[in-house]
Amino acid sequence: MPVVKSFAVGNGDMFYIRHGSENFTIIDCDLSAENADDIIKELKEQSADKQVVRFICTHPDDDHFGGIEYLDAKMPIKNFYVVKNQAVKDSDTPSFKHYCKLRDSDKAFYVSKGCTRKYMNLGDDEIKTSGVNILWPDPGNKHFKEALAQAAAGEAYNNTSAVIRYAVEGGASFMWLGDLETEFMESITDSIELEKTTVVFAAHHGRKSGKIPDSWLEKLDPQIVVIGEAPSRHLNYYTGYTTITQNMARDITFDCVGDKIHIYSSNEDYTHKKFDDLGKDAFKHYVGSITVETEYTL
Repeated sequence: MPVVKSFAVGNGDMFYIRHGSENFTIIDCDLSAENADDIIKELKEQSADKQVVRFICTHPDDDHFGGIEYLDAKMPIKNFYVVKNQAVKDSDTPSFKHYCKLRDSDKAFYVSKGCTRKYMNLGDDEIKTSGVNILWPDPGNKHFKEALAQAAAGEAYNNTSAVIRYAVEGGASFMWLGDLETEFMESITDSIELEKTTVVFAAHHGRKSGKIPDSWLEKLDPQIVVIGEAPSRHLNYYTGYTTITQNMARDITFDCVGDKIHIYSSNEDYTHKKFDDLGKDAFKHYVGSITVETEYTL
């Protein structure tokens, strides 16, 4: 069954999807001396029986590709999915240099709104689609062009982020927004196609500066909003929505089984009153479960 995991890596982001098909997807990374070997060991174990492994980098910020040179050395990246950009930085870290090397190589696949790729969202008789689709960016959008220009000038990178949606056939769906900022999201509301999504990872690590606009939330109608590891004083807590705060839950594992998501936390003391207790034990430290809604509740 498909599994989605969100690692607690500090102020950065790192996720993987163990698909129900022959696909394995890593989204962003922020590895450090403290976590790299354990995380890479898990990635290797979880992807060992998969034929297609891809890495998607949402945007060119160090907390979304930190340690990518180490990951590539230990677990070679063959498929690097990235927003096409010419971002520069005043101080080139080893991770940024390696990001640029991959970005500009023949391993790169440039993602954009509605793009297709075997086996990302096109399957065949041997390998089914991963269920991943890219909702943004639109290379022709004026707001996105302005964001690209800022990145090329070394000024800002957040609004070059891709919007990624993963859906399990007949079950849960998940969305990643990178570090998009609220004002930018508002400016492209009419240019992006959004639909009801079960779990949404809040933009910009849950910061107020990346609060998902109401115009988006009304369309997404999420059952869970995952708030990242930004300092608590900077967080927006999405009043009125069921949330998981990664500062408290630490690593979060979503086990997708039919119309259910069973949720686990690496913090054995973490509890959540909004989830059903179905007594699951596929992973350590079960938190609870939800039934996937197919109709809007707002």
